[in-house]
Amino acid sequence: MKIDFAKLQYQYQLYKDEIDSAIQKVLDKSNYIMGEEVKILEENLCKFTGAKNAVTCASGTEALIMAMMALDIQPGDEIITTPFTFIATAETIALLKAKPVFVDIDETTYNIDPSKIEAAITPKTKAIMPVSLYGQPADMDEINKFTNNQYTNTPIHIIIDGAQSFGATYQGKAEVHHADIYTTSFFPAKPLGCFGDGGAVLTNNDELAEKMRMIRVHGQNKRYHHKYIGLGGRMDTIQCAITDVKLKYYDKDLAKRQEVADKYTKALSTKHQSLITPTILDSCTSAYAQYSIRVQNRDNLQANLKEQGIPTAVHYPMPLHLQECFKYLGYKEGDFPIAEKVSKEIMSLPMNPYLTDEEIEYIAIQLEKATNN
Repeated sequence: MKIDFAKLQYQYQLYKDEIDSAIQKVLDKSNYIMGEEVKILEENLCKFTGAKNAVTCASGTEALIMAMMALDIQPGDEIITTPFTFIATAETIALLKAKPVFVDIDETTYNIDPSKIEAAITPKTKAIMPVSLYGQPADMDEINKFTNNQYTNTPIHIIIDGAQSFGATYQGKAEVHHADIYTTSFFPAKPLGCFGDGGAVLTNNDELAEKMRMIRVHGQNKRYHHKYIGLGGRMDTIQCAITDVKLKYYDKDLAKRQEVADKYTKALSTKHQSLITPTILDSCTSAYAQYSIRVQNRDNLQANLKEQGIPTAVHYPMPLHLQECFKYLGYKEGDFPIAEKVSKEIMSLPMNPYLTDEEIEYIAIQLEKATNN
């Protein structure tokens, strides 16, 4: 058996007629930038999440940059975040000449540990950027206790990096309702993905939303009049059209992802006592961008599974504080022991809404064999 990690082609075939028609409509109008499909998608993202505002953009990376620019993050400002995430989380902070300040993660959820945030706050702290890793929101009630800087009596803003979590909930509500700004990505392999790069920022703050709309088109408030320094951060009309088609079926896809995750957990817990399967807190639902387990002898395990037609991935093999590009921050090995430990053990199995029972059972059996080798 040969397993497809994400089954993107399979999903395209499911919705092929609608997607092809949506693309053709854009081609027929040739309105490739900021066409009407952009606004339609933004309206439907608001309906899906209950957010007041959604602003599409070129990628999840641009979404983070736009969010920080809208909040007027300045060089030297500090933003607290996790070292166990994709580099874009901290990379965007550094691009704006602000300083990423890392705190360790919770060993159960792999998200930022709120109990460690207060000790990292300084007079320069302007924001906290939790990441909803693998699709599960962070502990937002605890994080939102730190929205005022006690040193300066000024706000500490909350920006959620939800690149992996669109559709997840915290305390029964979409994550946008627990932050100043929620950002997400529509990279093809994300739970809701387009056919290229794309992303969005969501917020209930009308002023921030209007500012981000201007920022994504070079700070324009009208043609060739620029109120802010901005960037070319638009999501192409074709990508918006594609994403809007897929959004129609997204509730169903999320439910199927949950079913796949439940079947994985049941199969693995009965066969593999040594593996650590994902833990989803009662306060959360997960979009299950990844189904990530913790294992020993990961390299050998991956090689054995590959021989049996099972692809795996590691999200992520090196915490950000140990990356060469962040050497200037002065962190060293041992500073964040839980992130370092998890990075050596984490491994993602194939995850998509279309995995069959036979495929899940095959993966579980081959994983058991590989573990015993």
